[in-house]
Amino acid sequence: MAKDLKLGLQLGYWQAQPPPNFVETAQEAERLGYDIVFTAESWGSDAFTPLTWIAAHTERIRLGTAVVQLSARTPTATAMHTLTLDHLSKGRVVLGLGVSGPQVVEGWYGQPFSKPLSRTREYVSIIQQVLRREAPVQNPGPHYPLPYSGEGAWGMGKALKPITHPLRADVPIFLGAEGPKNVALAAELCQGWLPLYYSPYRPEVYADSLKNAPEGFEICAGVSINITDDVKAGLMPMKTMLGFYIGGMGSMKRNFHKELMARMGFEAEAAKVQELFMEGKREEAVQAVPDEFCDEISLVGPAERIRERLDAWRETPVTHLLLMSGDPSQMRAAAELVLG
Repeated sequence: MAKDLKLGLQLGYWQAQPPPNFVETAQEAERLGYDIVFTAESWGSDAFTPLTWIAAHTERIRLGTAVVQLSARTPTATAMHTLTLDHLSKGRVVLGLGVSGPQVVEGWYGQPFSKPLSRTREYVSIIQQVLRREAPVQNPGPHYPLPYSGEGAWGMGKALKPITHPLRADVPIFLGAEGPKNVALAAELCQGWLPLYYSPYRPEVYADSLKNAPEGFEICAGVSINITDDVKAGLMPMKTMLGFYIGGMGSMKRNFHKELMARMGFEAEAAKVQELFMEGKREEAVQAVPDEFCDEISLVGPAERIRERLDAWRETPVTHLLLMSGDPSQMRAAAELVLG
């Protein structure tokens, strides 16, 4: 049944320098009626600090991390960040978590990538214990044993409650997830899901993983909204991004973004994009990204075409379209098209 959609804004992670006017961009999103603004992290800027700065300069818009990388912090440290910012923002935090990938986890954080599903389950459980503050936080492990009693331990560890009483025991936790089992884990444990790519024309890709999602489960799907009379040219920014993610964000052996594209019906095309990228033919890799795939996961074209294609999104479980642009004109156009 068709439903209303909400809007979110994805500011992402910083590139070589902090983006100009990101606070003003978040303020404009709030003024336009956007429900939530997200910040991210990779191996440069962190997600919490810019979000705290935004919190100080806004009043209503929800504040999300999309995503905090599990290996960057222990679960209790992430819970501390969360409860602190939730107090400062008067209860506006949404904690988005993700495992990242083996290249970042092992190459940047120096942590093993093994068993991401069981690690995520433990991580979420510990954060929930902290936020509920019902008893001293304990976890038998094996990934995050609390109290720690393994190699090098002094044997003096004590289970603790947070000193600070959390503002909310039920801060929403979202998972950034791509694989079928990871998405099902989000539906089982969490209050929301952050898909990387979502096509309203291929609901079968995620249907089984989402079958047990609870009532009120939120899905914030990233989209590029580009109003233009030239659809082909309007798809180029998405093709450029996908060429990098599918071609280079992973190894030839494992690239989760490439695997997702394959599950969405473009297996041969995904393999070709990766092959060209790994050969150093980056421009050719971008051109090899199929227009059809980009068009399905974006909203590109004249305003009337976008309005028609929004109908397909309203028939999906998606609750939010997450605009991946801080351009003020695109933000206003998206608000007019989606929110009316």
